[in-house]
Amino acid sequence: MPFGSFTILDAGPFDGVDPDEFVRAAMRWHFTPETGSRYWLERVERLGFDPLHDVRGVADLALFPDLTDELRDVRVSDLVPRGYGPRARPLNVFDSGGTTGAPKRVVQMDDWARHSTHQVTRRLQDHGLPVGALWLTVAPTGPHLVGDVLQRAAADFGSPALGVDMDPRWVKKLVAAGRRDEVDAYTDHLVEQCRRVLLGQDIGVIAATTPLLERLARDSDLVEVINANVGAIIWGGTHMDPDTRDLFRSEVFPDVPVIGMYGNTMMLTALLERPGLTASDPCVFDPVSPYVFLRVVDPDTGDQVARGERGQVVVSHVSRAMLIPNNRERDTALRLRPAEGQAGDAVADVAPVPAVAGETVIEGVY
Repeated sequence: MPFGSFTILDAGPFDGVDPDEFVRAAMRWHFTPETGSRYWLERVERLGFDPLHDVRGVADLALFPDLTDELRDVRVSDLVPRGYGPRARPLNVFDSGGTTGAPKRVVQMDDWARHSTHQVTRRLQDHGLPVGALWLTVAPTGPHLVGDVLQRAAADFGSPALGVDMDPRWVKKLVAAGRRDEVDAYTDHLVEQCRRVLLGQDIGVIAATTPLLERLARDSDLVEVINANVGAIIWGGTHMDPDTRDLFRSEVFPDVPVIGMYGNTMMLTALLERPGLTASDPCVFDPVSPYVFLRVVDPDTGDQVARGERGQVVVSHVSRAMLIPNNRERDTALRLRPAEGQAGDAVADVAPVPAVAGETVIEGVY
């Protein structure tokens, strides 16, 4: 591919492009005055290295500092790459959950929405999700990425998604204030809405958070309906420990595939559990080359841990729409070898870190 061409940035997530070549093209896009965003073009002088010359592939994304805290205050218009044209507008603007302070913001352009939806749908197809089945999604919508991801996936499977909305920020405030009774009341409110849908509609796919699934599992009537009618359960948001995952898959919902989903706003998509895992296997999530790269590092040194060891998850998102490199997530995980054709690390048994920058990590209902 000739230098200066950005055609590679149009590649789909399963087109088999070389990830290092893709990263080099993305550096040219984001750090060329005619195509880069105002944010990166102004920020480059303070990086201490030259991305156009020093970033030669995926491994060199580690040269970037974690700049995601700056996304709390950057103007949305400054995040849109100029290469999209003077009239370009984001398809969506998403906020992070605000777990460790004011929310961070990212933009989703229409091309990235297509790529993200394609890779999520492809992974769910690998799990054998039913086509045309009615979905029930219990997840944050509005400024939150996950609601958009699930709605688009449902549409790709030929179904609208009936939704139960939730406000994770409010629940986290309640948890932090020790108002447990109000948290329980809010969760009961969500469960009651789910009950009406599950008993009144032919739901074929449920997408919900771990705490909501745990509450649904306490209701024998709902468990019976889910095991009889539902073709798949997708869980995500808050983490699920291995014992709970084994219990759901082996005893509570033995007749329903229970599929993990790991994602966040800075990733700008979601990763689906590796197909073919048993209830006793670790829950593994693979990266999505050439767009989403994972590293598992020692939180103190930043060095990559050995395979099979636990460390902090570092995520890089690289696309035409956005560049979010070397973001230290609020998660730890086991480092594993990725699936064939994927660059970086796979992660397994993802769990929250207890605190980020001195702020206690509160998960709540999401």
